[in-house]
Amino acid sequence: MVKHDRWADGDILESFRKRTYREIEVQTGMRLTHTGSHFTGVVDAFTQGDHVVLVDKTGRTERFRALDGAFMHNGSRVALRAPAPSRSTAAKLTASGSIDTGPSRARVARASRIWVEGIHDAELLEKIWGDDLREEAIVIEPLHGADDLETAVARFDPGPDRKLGILLDHLVDGSKESRIARTVAHPSVLVRGHPYVDIWQAIKPDVFGIEAWPEVPPGRPWKEGVIERLGLDVDPGPFWSTVLAAVTTYRDVETPLVNAVEQLIDFVTAEDGPGPIAPG
Repeated sequence: MVKHDRWADGDILESFRKRTYREIEVQTGMRLTHTGSHFTGVVDAFTQGDHVVLVDKTGRTERFRALDGAFMHNGSRVALRAPAPSRSTAAKLTASGSIDTGPSRARVARASRIWVEGIHDAELLEKIWGDDLREEAIVIEPLHGADDLETAVARFDPGPDRKLGILLDHLVDGSKESRIARTVAHPSVLVRGHPYVDIWQAIKPDVFGIEAWPEVPPGRPWKEGVIERLGLDVDPGPFWSTVLAAVTTYRDVETPLVNAVEQLIDFVTAEDGPGPIAPG
């Protein structure tokens, strides 16, 4: 009897060559993970049999060969295919980079909340993440200052079904905000922040048509100082409206803000009980 040598006749390699994967039609905005690099992003461009371009939440772009089985979608390896000619090849994205699912049914707001320091912070988050927050029934509330944050959190009475996410400006080592954050450590409260003195500074300056935000001397109110150094004769309110109007997508703001906001949204919408104590 002749022993069948699978290694000699190439059966092993042939079995891999013949492996098939679930075929999916690619849409712009579809989230994929490249199995080789573990890079996850949304589809920005695709050419069947050639390459797929993915963009992650930080704006980083990577280009990969569109090989069958080289990508994961919803937990399984897939083979990417171009949409049928009769169907749309593009998915509309929200300002946050999520796929726009269209108008959603009105929902009663969750007990959980996201707090920000001021009205401008709330307006910027609404401009970028408003669609996502409405889909998740999460309300953003301005604190109008965080000096008495410990008392406000105690009054809110957070718990597993009543989570609280807090976004602070200038959350860096040694800042007043970092000291405030340490006063509210609680398993159902997550404090996140960005390093910028004001939420305006988290907007990329080239979006507004300037190379950089002006340096403002210590002790001078930041908003007024910026307007003064730009040589403008306008109040902060109208100037902010102009700046906000220039923002159309999460790519228009700096990565630390994007990361902080998305961590807060994930935290307050999680269904698995309280999260870790994270004061800063």
